[in-house]
Amino acid sequence: MQNTTVKPQFEFVALMASLMSIVALTIDALLPAISHIGIAINSTDPIRNQLLITMIFLGLGLGQLFFGPLSDSYGRKPMVYIGFLIFTLGSIICVFSPNLEVMIVGRILQGIGLSAPRTITISIIRDLYKGDYMAKIMSFVTAFFILVPVVAPAVGKLALDNFGWKSIFYIQLFFALVVAIWFWKRQAETLNPAFKIPFTKSVFLDGLREFCKYKETVAFTIMSGLITGAFLVYLSASQHIFENQYLLIEEFPYIFAGLAVSIGLATFLNGTLVLRFGMRKLLFIALAGFCCIGLLYVVLFWNTPNPSLPILLVFLALQFFCLGFIWGNLRSVAMEPIGHIAGIGAAINGFVSTLLSIPIATLIGSYVKTTVLPLFIGLTICGVLSLGIFMFVKRNSSRVIA
Repeated sequence: MQNTTVKPQFEFVALMASLMSIVALTIDALLPAISHIGIAINSTDPIRNQLLITMIFLGLGLGQLFFGPLSDSYGRKPMVYIGFLIFTLGSIICVFSPNLEVMIVGRILQGIGLSAPRTITISIIRDLYKGDYMAKIMSFVTAFFILVPVVAPAVGKLALDNFGWKSIFYIQLFFALVVAIWFWKRQAETLNPAFKIPFTKSVFLDGLREFCKYKETVAFTIMSGLITGAFLVYLSASQHIFENQYLLIEEFPYIFAGLAVSIGLATFLNGTLVLRFGMRKLLFIALAGFCCIGLLYVVLFWNTPNPSLPILLVFLALQFFCLGFIWGNLRSVAMEPIGHIAGIGAAINGFVSTLLSIPIATLIGSYVKTTVLPLFIGLTICGVLSLGIFMFVKRNSSRVIA
């Protein structure tokens, strides 16, 4: 394992967070502009326009299947560069799209391109760290990365008001260029030559077989898909909820930013607490809280109109606070046993979780029309299923030890 003193840890965390945050910028900066884009491309159905958010996740899932195995064969850095090139192509298509269908193609290509830095960031961290210390680094990376969702909607709104919706895509491209140059100049290749896997037609199937040997990795990957799917409902429907249901068009970017802070605070706290309590214990507590908060909302507001804005924000902030601890540990637990196939392991983990999350988000999101209740029903169901999987894995692990 590489000595962590080779690079100042703060710069490493900041760089890894920046690589991941391009995804957040590409998604969140566009939220205030969705209705304007819909008008420009003759798509006025707010439910269909949610595809501009959810379909980028399809690209993220698909791209990982290629970039993960290739990074195990040819190194982490070349794959990141190729990903940035594909992202640039997708962005150009989005800018010149005449209709929703073409723009969805561009968003999928953006997702495929960004799957490289997103997935390979996790592989790089796993190349250098393991165990609870990996969870600590992942938490600080996530906390740093959360700064982008805090400011991205406001940046998108500012660009929209002054320069039009196309300027949002130009801002994304500029940020990607800056991060790509930083990565090129300051990050060394982290793939150990001894771990290089010759690229063959069977490399994915071999990696999948190796991945499936670790039952905990498979279980926590499924949990990741459930939790991501539940959150994706909020992400894709948030603009509709706050602008159309609560009529808070101007306030939406600031509400979104405030809620993102709760996730960032939790992930930062997770980074300081995980070495003391362990990632599995913190994950269990956060999952239990996540389920209880969602269930309480469902019980209190079943078949009633939306509650007042402050009540809704309190419930969402509490849910997202739990989510910060869940995300801070879930992927670290899944990746811990598969450091020897970190690239393809991260790819399979990301693909499976995305494959699960998109239909979950699409199904639940279709019901978020006049009230927020379907969102919390979805959060609760996904949380309970994840908690059940966690308890099942924990019980079986105890039996094996006994």
